Amino acid sequence: TSPFAWLRTRFYYLLIRLYFDQEFSIEEFTRGAKQAFSVVSQLLSQRKLDLLDELVSAEVLQVLKEKISLLPDNHRDALAADIDAIMYTTEGDVRIYYDDDGRKFVSILMRFWYLNGANLPDEVPGETKVFQIVFGDESTKEKRHLLTANYEFQREFTEGAKPDWTITRIEHPRLLE
Repeated sequence: TSPFAWLRTRFYYLLIRLYFDQEFSIEEFTRGAKQAFSVVSQLLSQRKLDLLDELVSAEVLQVLKEKISLLPDNHRDALAADIDAIMYTTEGDVRIYYDDDGRKFVSILMRFWYLNGANLPDEVPGETKVFQIVFGDESTKEKRHLLTANYEFQREFTEGAKPDWTITRIEHPRLLE
């Protein structure tokens, strides 16, 4: 992350605490985002999309229903991220905005890097290398892929709105396209 981007996100976190939620903590948000990412990615992998209604926006859910049905099994398996297999998490873009009706929103894009043992080819479409990590000795090799995912979380801060974060974008590059 560039120093400018880091400073910009910290400024937005300050604005969130000052104007929307005095108890907002990026550390607590990140813990919750990791847990939500793990749950949602596993439900996607298992094709249990009906259980995502309260976690994912209706628009994203509709797109996911179309894409998941077309995925090969190995790509679907690669979507699942166990919470203990998340190697690194960082914030991407943070936005504060108002819609035409004056409703207030905050969205935070989170990037996740996770290990997954799905049977993926060494090369994936687009000529991009999937990183592989081998655990164990030669006789008990366990191959894992280091994969990435981007999930955007949005919350409405208008008075009277539910205090829940909703996932408004899900990207698993080269898997869920």
